[in-house]
Amino acid sequence: MERVVEDFILYLHETKNTSKNTEVSYERDLKKLIRYLQEQDLTSFSEVTCTDLQGYLNKIKSENLAASTISRNIASIRALYHYLLKKGIVAEDPTEVLHTPKIEKKLPEILSVEEVDRLLKQPDIRTPKGIRDNAMMELLYATGMRVSELIHLSTTDINLQMGYVVCHDSDKERIIPIGNVSRNAILQYMEHSRGFFTKDTNESALFTNCSGKSMSRQGFWKVLKGYAADAGIHRDITPHTLRHSFAAHMLQNGADVKSVQEMLGHADISSTQIYLGLNVSKMRDVYMKAHPRH
Repeated sequence: MERVVEDFILYLHETKNTSKNTEVSYERDLKKLIRYLQEQDLTSFSEVTCTDLQGYLNKIKSENLAASTISRNIASIRALYHYLLKKGIVAEDPTEVLHTPKIEKKLPEILSVEEVDRLLKQPDIRTPKGIRDNAMMELLYATGMRVSELIHLSTTDINLQMGYVVCHDSDKERIIPIGNVSRNAILQYMEHSRGFFTKDTNESALFTNCSGKSMSRQGFWKVLKGYAADAGIHRDITPHTLRHSFAAHMLQNGADVKSVQEMLGHADISSTQIYLGLNVSKMRDVYMKAHPRH
């Protein structure tokens, strides 16, 4: 059974191009499943029934694991059995009757408009580093792009004359407009700061670190956390917080959900609609504070 799981993980890596984190999680989940099955004197996945799998789920539920952890375990088992069916190792899929626990969606952490304004005023634009940091933060908030997309931008992805950026998401591209504030910040960076960092004239990365190489996610996260502390924002914000804030502020100011979905690059509109919940929460707070008969 262990060898089957090893082959399955290799299949995920080579055929499905899954991330290292996914592979590590699946392997850990499935090794735990194997230990349980072997305790039940089961030595082959073809012997396993839906009753056996339900017994395993009952066991891990008794361990008071989070619903998200149990859901991931079920996803791991289902993915394994899809592979086993495909390879003809099993004749039936016993995972069809497994029920995934409902996971309560948490509202994303967002900054207020005033907090974003304070944050974006922190870089010292009299220095090359401050000009660069200002351009990166302004662009992130102007577009709502992911930090991985931001750090992989090349100089040819920005069209300052037309005011848009081409954002690369896996094998897809999307065009996102940028406002005048972000456009001017990038213009200042290109004219007065980028050459300070980039000694190699062939370097195509739009934003680089102090060594002139493409900035890492961790590098930008560290930069952002420093400015958040300077701005007196004591919450644990990440680059994704600016993406969440962009979406929430756009919807609060009248943007339609479909347009925001396209700008964020969400495949499913339900991923975007979670930000509407933030609007409802905001309206409820306003109502409770203002209505005389609340």
